[in-house]
Amino acid sequence: MKTLLKNAREKKGLKTRELAHLLEIDQALVSKFESGTRKPTKEQILKLANLLEIDYETLMVAWLKEKILYEIGDDNLALKALKVAEDEIKLNKKSSGKLTSKTLQSVLDEINILKSKLDQYRQYDSYRISQALELEYTFESNRIEGNTLTLRETDLVINEGLTISGKSMREHLEAINHQEAIAYIKHLMEKKTVINEREVLSIHNLILRGIHPEDAGRYRKVQVMIKGSTYMPPQPYMVAKDMEDFFIWYETHKNSLHPVVLAAEMHERLVTIHPFIDGNGRTSRLIMNLILLQHGYVIANIKGDYENRMQYYQSLETAQVHSNKEDFLLFIAQIEKESLERYITIIAP
Repeated sequence: MKTLLKNAREKKGLKTRELAHLLEIDQALVSKFESGTRKPTKEQILKLANLLEIDYETLMVAWLKEKILYEIGDDNLALKALKVAEDEIKLNKKSSGKLTSKTLQSVLDEINILKSKLDQYRQYDSYRISQALELEYTFESNRIEGNTLTLRETDLVINEGLTISGKSMREHLEAINHQEAIAYIKHLMEKKTVINEREVLSIHNLILRGIHPEDAGRYRKVQVMIKGSTYMPPQPYMVAKDMEDFFIWYETHKNSLHPVVLAAEMHERLVTIHPFIDGNGRTSRLIMNLILLQHGYVIANIKGDYENRMQYYQSLETAQVHSNKEDFLLFIAQIEKESLERYITIIAP
């Protein structure tokens, strides 16, 4: 791992003191990482992977290997212990894989069939169709949060630059900002950019730009409550650590979960941390849809009408208060299934 870190740092043209500054640690610690006399923490591994553009899994495997070797050395029973540990890890993974209910798995199976059908029709995609569906997404996502612009008014604000009489400046900005945030996540998808702290903060910055400029792209420094919910988000001093764990969870699970489950999990985990003063819902839905787009799916557009909004909020609260995510995962899967069905109906020849 030490060679991997040093080579990656030099390739990026960074000096040890510059990397230390970015990591917010002492320069001597970076030198110890590279010499092998000190091991980074799990959180530092994630930061190093992002800063040095090293595949997280590659770096994590190297880190775990050295950790294991340090702990067991060349003990005569080491190989036997490793074999027992391997069997137990496989058993745990097998057990965790059974957590997906039959109902959810059934919907995922239907989604897989629809995704295969969509791939056959990709040649019929058009910019006009995407533009119309993205406009609907902006309208619905903002409607969930209380924005009163109609779909037609949202179109006039975004595409015609008009001001709607009787509507607040905030509502106008929410429409414009959200549309720009969609363009940004599509840009990230095309560049195959990994989801990291910088990108999440950039998405949030777009959402709150001109609305709460002092809070845009920044974690909250005060305690918040969620209106109409019994769930209490973590204290502000816990947010940075919870977000580190959020990105570690993503890196650990991004290649093992069904993309729709991964997207839904990331949405629920981010909105549960509630890292921002405002814009948590919109940012979480954008992160969810970035993951879906990265895997070739379509935007899961949650409707903002009363019935859908209540089902959305209630399933979220069940996940947050009772640690039962089944309803929420199923809700998102159903939304993606319906979005796929509609998209295929539109583009199919």
